[in-house]
Amino acid sequence: MKVLVVVDMQNDFIDGALGTEEAKQIVGSVKRKVERSISEGSLVIYTRDTHYEDYLDTQEGKNLPVIHCVKGTSGWEISKCVFLEGSPVIDKPSFGSLELADYISNVEGLEEIELIGLCTDICVISNAMILKAKFPEKTIAVDASCCAGVTPKSHENALDAMEMCQIKIRNRE
Repeated sequence: MKVLVVVDMQNDFIDGALGTEEAKQIVGSVKRKVERSISEGSLVIYTRDTHYEDYLDTQEGKNLPVIHCVKGTSGWEISKCVFLEGSPVIDKPSFGSLELADYISNVEGLEEIELIGLCTDICVISNAMILKAKFPEKTIAVDASCCAGVTPKSHENALDAMEMCQIKIRNRE
C-alpha cells in the first residue's frame, strides 16, 4: 500500500496569516496529486497544524509571533480545494508528528510514503525525517512540485537536506 501524506494544506498557510504566492501556486498540483493517488488505490492522510488561543505563550509562538491555525478558525481548516472528505486527519501541535508515524505503522502492506504540502522547509521536512527514522527500509519520497517553502531558497535547501538523508525527491525542476 502506498500512502500519500498531505502536509498542512490549510487556509492560513495558503492565503491567510502565513500564506505565500508559492503556496497558492501549488494548490492545483496538490489537488491533481490527491485525485491521482486515490484513483491508484493509495491511502491519503492529511496533517493539520493545530494551535490554541494561547499560541503566543508557546515556544513556537514566541519564535514566530504570528497567530495562525487556531483550532476552529477558517485558517485552521484544510483547503476545500484539496481535501477529500472522509480521509484521516492528524492534528499536530508542532512541526513534525509522532502521531502520524504511529498511524502509518498500522497500515498493512506499507510499501511507500510520499509527502506533499506546506511548508517544505518546516513541516514537510520534519515529518519526512520522522518517517524516515520510523521506517528506514521503506521508500520515503517528497514530490517537490507539490510543495512550497517559506521562501524559494529555503524550499530548495530543505529538498537538498532531505535528499542527503536518502529521502527520494521527485519532480524537482
